[in-house]
Amino acid sequence: MRTEPAPTPAHPRMALVVLCFAQLMITLDTTIVNVALPAIQDDLHFSDANLTWIVNAFLVTFGGFMLLAGRLGDLLGRRRVFIVGLVIFTVASALCGFAPDQGVLVGARLLQGVGAALQGAAILAIIATEFPKPDERARAMSAYVFVAVAGAALGLLVGGVLTEGISWRWIFLVNLPIGVATIIVGRMLIPADIGIGLDQGLDWIGSVLVTLAVMVGVFAVVGAADHGWGSAWVLGSGALALILAAAFLATEARVANPVMPMRILRLRGLMGASAVRALIATGLFAIFFLGTLYVENVLGYSAVQTGLAFLPWFLSLGVLSLGVTARLVSRFGPTPIMVAGMLTSIVGMLLFSTAGVGTDYFPTIGLANFAVGTGVGLAMMPLLTIAMGDVPPSDRGLASGLITVAHQVGGALGLAVLSTLATTHTRSLISEGHPALSAQVDGYHLAFLLAAGGLAIGIVVAVLALGRAGSATPAASQGDVVSDSR
Repeated sequence: MRTEPAPTPAHPRMALVVLCFAQLMITLDTTIVNVALPAIQDDLHFSDANLTWIVNAFLVTFGGFMLLAGRLGDLLGRRRVFIVGLVIFTVASALCGFAPDQGVLVGARLLQGVGAALQGAAILAIIATEFPKPDERARAMSAYVFVAVAGAALGLLVGGVLTEGISWRWIFLVNLPIGVATIIVGRMLIPADIGIGLDQGLDWIGSVLVTLAVMVGVFAVVGAADHGWGSAWVLGSGALALILAAAFLATEARVANPVMPMRILRLRGLMGASAVRALIATGLFAIFFLGTLYVENVLGYSAVQTGLAFLPWFLSLGVLSLGVTARLVSRFGPTPIMVAGMLTSIVGMLLFSTAGVGTDYFPTIGLANFAVGTGVGLAMMPLLTIAMGDVPPSDRGLASGLITVAHQVGGALGLAVLSTLATTHTRSLISEGHPALSAQVDGYHLAFLLAAGGLAIGIVVAVLALGRAGSATPAASQGDVVSDSR
């Protein structure tokens, strides 16, 4: 049994700033690219089918390497893995920005996803370790949530400004100064930690299986939009992902040094929070991406106007991250605040479902965005606090990767399903003689209503699975002894 000494950083708040900048680069990268796709297509001559791989390549490796990246942080030290991830992400951003052709850009996006997984998986684990006191951790989690969610709205605006004002290449090159500065300052301010080590070796078989399982699963989900859910592409990839996942679980149950110890699956707070976060992510992805299509395709907003339309997310989350959510959680407990947040987001989604062809931004769309942003700001911080609260220090990297995978894969899967249903509904209405634009809006409405339903299910799961976890004092934050039991 080894112990992991509790870090005593000289400037924990400055270290948090570094972590938030690293997360901001990841968050911006998930949305900033969408705005620039038409310009990239014109410049590098992508076909419509190949264009989606600018987005999908990043998602496949980001989701696929997340669990392995989290465990490597536990084994080798989280700061080390975090810095390596930053270096890879920054170098890949330069390759993207200077890409001369389609192959280099897609390949660089694959590499960028690997770097994002390495740094992203370490961030929550470092926060949970560096801020052991519940009130300090709550404030740090609020800052993380602000960057992780509001940064997506900021990405649309920044992407529009850079693409229209300079060149699409700057959506990637803007990462270079931020990445270099974050690497230098991160090495100075984030305390070095000692991982539990590789004394018993690394579970290479399990590492390969879990990485391939998630990558193939994400591959199946992102391919559904082009090939259809019933296609051999999707069904074959989905079946292979399930086989790989089953082989991974069987391997982990019998090896001496599993990359994912089975004890992690018995943590009620972590597993319940991961399920709830996947349901919240489904709603967020639907509102963000389908809402973007609505204001652009139906209302005719430009790229910059679209970014401005989602600024209420940024503003509401910014206010809540100043300690408002943390104080509410301290007074009422995490589960009630989380449920109140999800209810508020449901109100926003229902407002979106009333927006029509000629709806003005105020009050409907503006209030809808404000409600969704406020709800997420209230729900995510207590959710992450519960998720990491009962995780022993030796497993925090893995737990961070697990809950991040739940967000990314759950959100991508939910968005793919909702998009398919919306498209099917739209085509059905058009075949019945409805105007195309009106039918498109009705398709969006269906997706928004189903997203609200998903959040309602999330509330039920939160109450049933997290009620007791949300009221308990996190035991894992009280000590630093690493358990080797499985």
